[in-house]
Order: sequence, then structure tokens, then C-alpha cells
Amino acid sequence: MTTGTNHPAHTAEDVRAAVARARSAGRSWAALGARERRAALLRWKRALAARADEFAQVIASETGKPVHDARAEVLLTLVHLDWAARNARRVLGRRRVPSGLLSVHQRATLAYRPLGVIGVIGPWNYPLYTPMGSIGYALAAGNAVVFKPSELTPEVGALLARSLGEALPDHADLLQAVTGPGSTGAALAGAEGPSGVDKVAFTGSPGTARKVAAACAATLTPLLAECGGKDAVLVAADADLDAAADAIVWGAMGNAGQTCAGVERVYAVESVHEALCSRIVSRARALTPGEAYGPLTLSSQLDVVERHVKQALVDGATARLGGPDALRAPVLGPVVLSGVPEDSPAVTEETFGPVVVVNPVRDMDEAVERADASAYSLGAAVFTRDRAAGVALAERLGSGAVSVNSVLGFAAIPSLPFGGAGESGYGRIHGEEGLRAFAAPRSVTVRRFAPAVDLTSFATPREKVARAVELGRRLHARF
Repeated sequence: MTTGTNHPAHTAEDVRAAVARARSAGRSWAALGARERRAALLRWKRALAARADEFAQVIASETGKPVHDARAEVLLTLVHLDWAARNARRVLGRRRVPSGLLSVHQRATLAYRPLGVIGVIGPWNYPLYTPMGSIGYALAAGNAVVFKPSELTPEVGALLARSLGEALPDHADLLQAVTGPGSTGAALAGAEGPSGVDKVAFTGSPGTARKVAAACAATLTPLLAECGGKDAVLVAADADLDAAADAIVWGAMGNAGQTCAGVERVYAVESVHEALCSRIVSRARALTPGEAYGPLTLSSQLDVVERHVKQALVDGATARLGGPDALRAPVLGPVVLSGVPEDSPAVTEETFGPVVVVNPVRDMDEAVERADASAYSLGAAVFTRDRAAGVALAERLGSGAVSVNSVLGFAAIPSLPFGGAGESGYGRIHGEEGLRAFAAPRSVTVRRFAPAVDLTSFATPREKVARAVELGRRLHARF
């Protein structure tokens, strides 16, 4: 049995074998040490950069996105792999930590060890960049990886695994790719018995994440879940409306709206709402679908997009641009809606298409309230000429990442963690938190000298222990 592109549909037995191969390769990888892993990963990164066009062509072929978009995805991948490789030793290496007055006789150190084998289940919308946010950081932390790409983009995963083996022949089995339908990913998560992985990093829908979490729970395998978003843009009365409109259209329509942290909702103060709508419509109308962005990668997503748009209109919304007639496969036209009720699916559910809702609010307090009313809390953006006010608003929002006067500004900054809460999942990739997500802290103490009062010995007189405890209590009562 094969997928549509002649990739095997790996069984649970195949998955366990891949995990075993990865674990064997991971032992020597972990033993290398951080400096050697850094050098190896940078060699791989340079090899990926040299093959950027090849990867971009495969991404474009499997997803339908324009090649220029695919090339940008490859670049983001390189940026993150570079950062992970260069910073793993600093973030995860052994360091001294304060022992405190009670344990002054102990030297305390903290370091991180690899978890072992990480199972990564990737999405189809960014089939290289998104999973590499787990793969690259997991490898930098000293782990091996078994990667299950989406059944829509299997060649990206297979090519990625081959490229590591070719760039690092001494570690050819370190990254394993297993392909197939959802059942292959379920097997990796342990739905058909323990797969042997030590952690799972999943990107996909909240519904599938719940199934993966249930499978992981059977063996207490930790899970990192990134499950999409319903990101909002807040536009203040003093905002640069041209800049805001330009960013909103790019954030909403880029990749045909198939971006987990893409723009789906806009809340603009009433005094600028009409002017902003006009600018958004003008820019969206100027786009050429098929050139600016490609088709929906998952054809069944059209049903979701149509349902959201049609129900919004039934609920009283206005189509400022497009509408049901614009939603014609294979490439959908852009749709701009306004006046959409807050309980309409176009506001409450992830649309994942070239559709944006632009609603008016009385002030930024209401904008924050509406933005945070969503079950998703992945990303957001704020537009205002007052940068300090923008940062203050960003700090009030419940989203995991916020950009001020741009959208998705955090995506290209590898030192920033990425992730959300609620229906957006839990855990973080990227940045220091992303490295630590694939490592286990290990605390070590070394006794340097005998303490004046040893509280961990039965040989210490009870009266002496009591005096020491009372002294400590009095100190904490005063300070």
C-alpha cells in the first residue's frame, strides 16, 4: 500500500523499527558532546542551503504554494536550525546555581540531558519549517528523531531524512522518516502499543491532538502540541492604516490563509474602521490568486471555508470583497467580511482559508476583550503609532506571541518561543524554551565540606538541630 506519491504506508511495526534505528544512532549522537553536534548540524544546514531550490520545488509540488513562498519557508528553516545548533551548548550546558544559606556546604549544578528519541508529527501547510521547529531543536539537544510528515507532503519528510544522512553519513539513521496516513502518526504516538519514543511533538488540529494525547497518556509519554489559531489584529485610532492594511492582507491571504498564526480576525476602533476596510479591500482586490498565493492544499478545507462565509452572511455580516462566489476551486479568491457576529463560526472557529473578518470596536479595551474571548490563543498583533501603548496592549493579551506594528514578526526570530494555550495546544518550540522542551533537567550537588549542623544525619544531636531550625525560622520571619 502506498500514498499518492508512492511512499510507503508504514505500519506500527515499521514505526517501532524506525524508532529502534533512531535510538541506536542516537547513542553515538548524544555521546558526541555539544560542540561536535553543533559542527555537524551546521554542516547539515549548509547542505540544506545548497539544496534550497530542490526543497522549494518539492514543497511547491506537494502543497501547491508558489515557489517563492516555498523558498521563504526554506530560509526560515535554515535560520532556526542555525540558531538551535549555535545555542544548544549555552542553553543546555552545565552551570552553577546558588545553593542558598541552608545548603552553603553543597555545590549545586544544573545541566540537561537528551530525552532519547523524539516523535515528530508534522503538518501540510508548512511541511518543512513547522516540523523543523521541533526536529532541529531536538537534534541540537542531543536526541534522535522519527518524523511522520503529513500524508499530503510525504516527499518533504523523506527528502529531509535523506539529506541528513547524506550530509552526516556517520549519523545516517539519526533522523528517520515514516510515511503514511493518520494511522502511521497514531502508531508513532503509541495508539497501537508503545512505539518507544520518549516525547511526541505534534502539529495539527485540536481534535487530532486530543487523540494523540490519549495515545501518549497510555505510556505517560510527554506531548508538545501546536494546534492552530484564530489570530486577531487590534487597530487603534492612531494607527498607520496603510501599514496595518498591508500587513493584514498579507497575514490573512498569504499561503491561501493556511497559516496557524495567520490573521483571521481584525478589531478596529470605530473611528477608523471604514477607512481600514477600504484599504484592506483595495489591497486584497489587487491580488492575483494563483500568483500571490496557491490553492487550498487540503481540498476538503473548502467545505469549512464555504460554511464560515455563508453562515456569516446569514448571521448579518457584509461581504466587503468576495463571498461564496469567490470560493471556487482550485484557487479561492480573497474574502473580506465585516460586521460578523462574535458567535458566528467565522469568528469562533479556525477558517484556514483566504478570509478575514474586520469588525468595529468602541475602544482598545473592547478589542482586547474580543481578541481574548477566542478558545485559541496562539498569536496576535497590535497597530498603533504609540509604541509604548502597543507594548502595553501586547502584555494584556493572552496570546503566546504578539507583534506590534507587524504581523508574524516573531516567526523569523529563532530566539523567541512559539506556542499557545487552550485550543492552540501547549508547550513551546523555538528559542531556549524550545531547546529545553527536548531535554530533561538534571540536578547535581557535591558536598564541599561538613556543615556546622548536619541536618541530614541522625548523629547530629537533636538539640543542635532544633536550635538551627529555630534560627532559620527567625531569619525567614524577619526578612
